[in-house]
This record gives sequence, structure tokens and C-alpha cells, in this order.
Amino acid sequence: MAYSYLLHLLSASALFSIVYADLISNLTSQNFQVLTPGSSGYPSASAAFNRRFTFEPAAIAYPNSAQDVSTILSLCTSYNYKAVARSGGHSYIANGLGGKNGSIVVDLSNFKTVTVDSSTNIATIGTGNRLGDIALALNDHGRALPHGTCPYVGIGGHSGHGGYGFTSRKWGLTLDTITALQVVLANGTIVMVSSTNYPDLFFALRGSSSSFGIVTSIQAQTLAAPSSATVFEYTWDMSAATAASALAAFQSFVVEPNLPQEFGAEIVLGAGSSKGRVSFGITGGWYAAASQFNAVIAPLLAKLPKPSGTTITPGTYINSVQVLGGLGRLNTTSVPDSTDTFYAKSLMTPENAPMSTASMTAFMNYLANQGFGTNTDWFVEVELYGGTNSAINNVPLSSTAFGRRSSMFTIQFYTSAPGSVPPFPNAGFSLLDGMVNSIVNNNPSGWDYGAYANYIDNRLANWQTLYYSTNYPRLKSLKDQYDPHDTFSFPISIEE
Repeated sequence: MAYSYLLHLLSASALFSIVYADLISNLTSQNFQVLTPGSSGYPSASAAFNRRFTFEPAAIAYPNSAQDVSTILSLCTSYNYKAVARSGGHSYIANGLGGKNGSIVVDLSNFKTVTVDSSTNIATIGTGNRLGDIALALNDHGRALPHGTCPYVGIGGHSGHGGYGFTSRKWGLTLDTITALQVVLANGTIVMVSSTNYPDLFFALRGSSSSFGIVTSIQAQTLAAPSSATVFEYTWDMSAATAASALAAFQSFVVEPNLPQEFGAEIVLGAGSSKGRVSFGITGGWYAAASQFNAVIAPLLAKLPKPSGTTITPGTYINSVQVLGGLGRLNTTSVPDSTDTFYAKSLMTPENAPMSTASMTAFMNYLANQGFGTNTDWFVEVELYGGTNSAINNVPLSSTAFGRRSSMFTIQFYTSAPGSVPPFPNAGFSLLDGMVNSIVNNNPSGWDYGAYANYIDNRLANWQTLYYSTNYPRLKSLKDQYDPHDTFSFPISIEE
């Protein structure tokens, strides 16, 4: 019995080796680069942005065209291999490497064209582009898009699952600007998807794109770059009680009926100067005349202590993008991307049920005490999604897969290992769990909070509802239709 079982294992192993060898032979015979374990460039190409994860893809392919992507996916389907797209590679849980061993990574770094139709102002953007380079290219045409601040984030994943930035209250999420997408399906079919062509897939690709195909380019309706943009930053060192009151004041301020869409902001929290205190900052952008900003912010500042630091930077729109990017430059081609060893969580708070006083008090007490003197570096960002006439929340929930169209804040909780290098300490997980629990457990039972898929969390329970809300059943049905063999399978992908 044991001998027979051993022969069976050997046969299975031998068959796997033959299948893998045939797949790699077919891939490497094509007219594009392919790296496999043992290739000289493989170690660096397979390194994750988040060094908490180490995966070994079966191969990393670098297609040059949608037809190349079609060839790769046809082979993956034939040989029963999983495939995943990699744009900028910033997935928090290394899903750009498959999120596990043995996937075929389709690296889109050769898809870097950015063009703007002068008659429609629609940009066609290859999904291998990074946000900083896109901002520069669009600015050459006097145009812009809503998007995040980090210049190195890839547009593929960013636009495929959300895409929040300080202009989002005025312009919406990145995915809200998309009018069409070129996508390669699991069976190798290349299709152009829009509201009139494959409308159900158009719904799915704007919010959960990586589970349904590999998008090679997006067409997005650009916006006129504002003639003036002001970056602002205020900082305080507060007691926990004062910080809780300040958060409450901000929460009340953003629902005032006269708050303009041109105001975008977040609260940035960190460890204070001593135990019991919190570093509290308000930063963001004002996308109208600089002379109007003081009148807009004054009602909020009147409810807060005098800031210990104030920086106001008026200028051009593209200058605001560069300042908020934090690197002093937007071009990503000359300097390699950085890495980190981290864990992140998110919490999207409902606008119709704001955070309770008890929860804000518990949260700030937790940060000021349990968050002080930890063995990991951490920060929290309370990003303003809602507020008066938010363009994010003006989009019907059923029009895209993005599942949270009634949120006031998206809170990102982020902690890095000492020196940003492995290993990541277990205390980092419990630290962030405690932060989230201090809020959730001090709001009413049944509080309809969510989570943000671009801050993807591999430890998140009930992610289907938290990320996608009532859209999830429809996504699951579409997954069965467009990816019946589950080719695009990775941690927290839409289930068959």
C-alpha cells in the first residue's frame, strides 16, 4: 500500500514537472521576456513591495501588447495555471505576485503610453503607468484625474479598485472617470468594455477588476487642471481628550451645508510627545482661488487649539501633486521604488451614522497609551470621502463594483516593522486590531461600516461585505460567467 502510494506521488510530481516545463517552453518561445526561478533577474523581479511577504511565481512575463497578454492567458488556461496582473506592484498583500507561490505574473510595465484626445479630453492610459508619470503627462495637456498621492502607485490596481485622492470630493474616485477599458479575459479574448459593450463587465471592472481580467489600458474622462491649488498642513501635539474633541469637530465641520467640493483633507495621527498624547495633523488640498481658502478653513480652526505648526503652499495644480507626493518629484523612471515591511487595515465609516463620541474617545485613548512606545512605527489617516455634496457618494451604488458610496471617512491604519525590514513582529497585528476595535466596539451594534479594497487586508474577516457590500452577490455571479476556471485566483479575489 505504501509503495503504491509512493509511486502515485512520484507520478503526480513527474506529471507536474512535465506540465510546467511545457508551459515555460511555450511562454519563452514567444516574442516577449519571461523570467523563471533561476533567471538572473528573477530575485529582484519577484521581490514584494511589502517585504512581509515572500512568494515564488512560476514565471514573470513581460508582454508588449494585448495580443501577448492573450497568448499568456490562453496558455495559463490550457495548463491550468493561475494568472495575475502586476501594474505598479504596490498591493499591500503582494497580490501582484499572485499572493501565493506558483502563479504566472503578467507584468504590465511595457504598457506606458498616455495620450489625450483633444476633442473629447479622454485620456488613453496604459496600465503599466505610475501615478506620478500620468500626472505629468496629463498636465502637459492642461488636464488631470483624481488619484492618490504616492507617485509610484500603479494605475492598474489603483483605478481597478477605487482611487481616492484629495480631488475626489470634487471629481470622484479614479474609477469613476473611466469610460472604457481594454481587457483580456481568462480565455484570451480581447474586448473593449464600456457602458454599452459588456455593461455587466464594465460594472465589475470598476471596483474589482483584477478578479475578472487583465486590463491593458483604460480610457478616462480627464478634468481641466485647476488654475490654482493650495496645499495646507496644520499640526498639533494633543492630549487624548483634546484629540477626540478635535476629531469630533472635524466630523461636524465636513457636513456643514456650505463646505465646497473643492476642499479635500485628511487627519493624520501618530504617537505624541509623551504617553497620553497624540500627534494630530490636518492636511489636504484646496482646489480653487487661494484667496478663498482662509474663509473655508476658519470655522474648523476656530474649534481647535492654536496649531503648533502651519504650512500653506499655494501654487499650480501640478505643484500641489508634487508637494503631496512627498518625494520632491513625480517622475518615477529615474529612481527605483522603495519597499516596506508592514501591515495595514482600513475602516470606512458611514455618513448617516457618524462615529460616536464614545468611540472617538476610546480611539484616541488607545493611540495615546497603547500606541505609545510600541516596537513598530505607525500612523493613521482619516481620509475625507463624504461631506457636503461629495462626488464619491453622488454615484449610485449599483453603477460600479465599488461597494461603499455612503461613507464619511476611510481610515487607514498602518504600521511598519523596525527599520522597515523583516521580520514583522506579531505585536503589529494586535496593535492595529486594537485601533479598529476601539472604534467599532464603541459604536452601536449593527453599525454599517466597511473597508477599502486598495488597502487590502489578508486577515480581514467578512471581507466580501466590508469591501463590496450588496454588490458582492452580483460580482460572484459574474465571476462564474467570465472566469469559470478561476484563472484569476489570489487572496481575497472574487469567489466562484
